[in-house]
Amino acid sequence: MKIIRWLFLLLFTGAAAQQGPELTLEQARQQARQHYPAIREKDLVKKTADISIENLQKGFLPQVALSGQATYQSEVTRVSIPVPGFSIEPPGKDQYRLVAEASQLLFDGGMTREQKTVQLLNARVEDQKLEVELYRIQERVNQLFLGILFLEEQLRQTELVKNDIGIGLKKMEAQLQNGVIFRSSVQMLKAEWLKAEQRQTEIAASRKGMLQALGLFINQELNENTRLEQPVVHYSPADTLIQRPEIQLYNYQEKLTARQEKLIDAKNKPRATLFVQGGYGRPGLNMLKNEFVFYGIGGLRFNWALGGLYTRRKEREQVQINRQRISLQQESFLLGTRTQVKQQQTEIDKLEILLKSDEEIISLRHAVTEAAKVQLDNGVITPNDFLKEINAEDQARQLQLTHRIQLLQAKINYATLTGK
Repeated sequence: MKIIRWLFLLLFTGAAAQQGPELTLEQARQQARQHYPAIREKDLVKKTADISIENLQKGFLPQVALSGQATYQSEVTRVSIPVPGFSIEPPGKDQYRLVAEASQLLFDGGMTREQKTVQLLNARVEDQKLEVELYRIQERVNQLFLGILFLEEQLRQTELVKNDIGIGLKKMEAQLQNGVIFRSSVQMLKAEWLKAEQRQTEIAASRKGMLQALGLFINQELNENTRLEQPVVHYSPADTLIQRPEIQLYNYQEKLTARQEKLIDAKNKPRATLFVQGGYGRPGLNMLKNEFVFYGIGGLRFNWALGGLYTRRKEREQVQINRQRISLQQESFLLGTRTQVKQQQTEIDKLEILLKSDEEIISLRHAVTEAAKVQLDNGVITPNDFLKEINAEDQARQLQLTHRIQLLQAKINYATLTGK
């Protein structure tokens, strides 16, 4: 009977393997990542950074400006000194000016360079935040994937229980035909078989719902015929190095704050610009010539805004505070993560011990069940006693299934927490 039992399990498993396509946990994670909306936001972050950097680079291109004005003033400059044979006409009170200026930035104190670097680092920070968000999808995918595996194991176990009850039921029906037992004994086993059938239906419905939920995450149609491959997790308790995407996020944020300090210094440095002006108006550069003329001027312009020096110290203090906050956030994250890693290590050790005892318990329970089958056939025990032994073995196997999935979950959690 034991051989028949395991042959049935192998046939059931083999038939399930041939029913549909296989899906691994890594494939589910990758597909969930590819179809999660945040993945498309990464392209937008990159495009935004490229546009900002390109605009900053244009700051060193020649700049052209056009300005004009028409004014009327109450008084103008007059030369009151009489000069024999020569008179100086005062300029008109209405004056006009149209000026075109071309300028070329020569030196900006490194402002443009620092702004480009800050934009680039800011884009990396935003991109890494999306990586953190995408990484957290793994937890949901892991839960759905392992939940489906657990339900599949329960389906197999329920099928074995039905098979055990069915064997006893056939024997009881034969005894009923021979008038050895009462019909109520057969009805009891039949009711238990139907309860196992109901349980199998409920588990199958739950599995279908979880498959549909997983299908939404990975943007793939999953049905009852889809087979999930049980993942193999390489667990190394000595390797506790945290390699989560959050660590890289903190590194980028640290670099960003360091660059913001340099940006503060750069904006408080002088600027030098080469310029050329061409104008038309009345008067021109010669204020004593009261007529419309063309004129031009060129030179080097120097500008140093000293107002920023008043706030420079406070701005640097603010950057330092932000840097300290980032450092504290990283410390808190590492402390919390390492605590969770230790908890998972303890959970893994506990479950490995429990699984060893599960094997022994199931072996003993199975031996009792096999003896109960013989006793039932010989009329030594009642159908109720027989069902008690079947249920006891079923509970032992269900507990083993739970421990097995919990161990797999703990190892996957360990790998996810450490970023492996």
